[in-house]
Amino acid sequence: MSEDFYEVLGVSRDADEDEIKRAYRRKAAEYHPDVSDEPDAEEKFKRVKKAKEVLMDEQKRAAYDRMGHDRFEQAEKRGGFDGAGGGGGDPFGGMGGMGGGAGSPFDDIFEQFFGGGGGGRRSGPRQGQDLQTSLTIDLEDAYHGLNRQMTVTRPETCPDCDGRGHPPDADAQTCPACDGRGQQTRVQQTPFGRVQQSQTCRQCGGEGTLYSETCSTCDGDGRVLREATLTVEVPAGIRDGQTLRMDGEGAPGERGGPNGDLLIEITVEPHPDFERDGDDLLYRLPISFPQAVFGDEVTFETLDGSVSMDVPEGTQSGETFRLRGKGMPRLKRRGHGDLFVKVQVVTPEQLSREQREALEAFAEAGGEEIDVKEGFFERIRNSF
Repeated sequence: MSEDFYEVLGVSRDADEDEIKRAYRRKAAEYHPDVSDEPDAEEKFKRVKKAKEVLMDEQKRAAYDRMGHDRFEQAEKRGGFDGAGGGGGDPFGGMGGMGGGAGSPFDDIFEQFFGGGGGGRRSGPRQGQDLQTSLTIDLEDAYHGLNRQMTVTRPETCPDCDGRGHPPDADAQTCPACDGRGQQTRVQQTPFGRVQQSQTCRQCGGEGTLYSETCSTCDGDGRVLREATLTVEVPAGIRDGQTLRMDGEGAPGERGGPNGDLLIEITVEPHPDFERDGDDLLYRLPISFPQAVFGDEVTFETLDGSVSMDVPEGTQSGETFRLRGKGMPRLKRRGHGDLFVKVQVVTPEQLSREQREALEAFAEAGGEEIDVKEGFFERIRNSF
């Protein structure tokens, strides 16, 4: 399979005309045979040029997206797109396209029956693209919520030309290609009848006006990259992998359209003491052998301060207790999840003489014959 045209230019499949133009200029400068030392520079330059020609033609691009790369190129070789094939191999009887480099009837029929086309969709106001970034927080932040300042680099409206792409005093003239309408209309006779279609004027980009010079700050793009410091409100209870949306903080719109949004993917770092399962938390609580035997009231620190819990008499190591409402806040809902406390009886590594004698007496009272010098503590550990 040949390299996809979007991959050739290094743009996404939803790239607009301006992105394609900029990508083409970069790639053309890189692979032009007059400046490149690569042995296959000429072939790469041809592929870049071909990719730009297809993706800048709305009808061809729509057909390319639906047919896929290989089928598109096969149809083109049969004369289905360049209008030069006569009768041989043309899927619609060899009816070539009209003059001036316009698309073929194959394009028009494809658009009529499968949607798309309608070049005017790029001439009106258009919302800016959404931008993506990430933010890492700890579990305490996720529990309480926080406001965090972060700096992002994003495109913004050029301050020198106010997004117009040309200086305010630049000379303007009506685009001769579309007579100032920003649209070009073609009428063609096809086997299915007369087809009339409009598309954005490629000479003026749908503006209807040509200017004598472009803005030197943004190179005619109307946008520049700037750093912006934003305050992100992270709600309590947010989970790892969830995304926050900041309305209007994305790329600026085109032709008066609204800004896109900023999407922030949240990463919650693991906690050394608590494990999270949805809105619930798990905590491992160490207790002593006497606490397990006789029971006790224990106090320990949680993400929201100290909490007390009764350890019943005769508690076994590994037993789990549930503290309702002591887990994570429920995002966008009332209440909290639960805290599950798993107790672990800790075997002492060193004993005083009194403790040793007491444990020996305990073992004897239980009828256990234990060689204290050979494995007593191992037996105690393994019994829990």
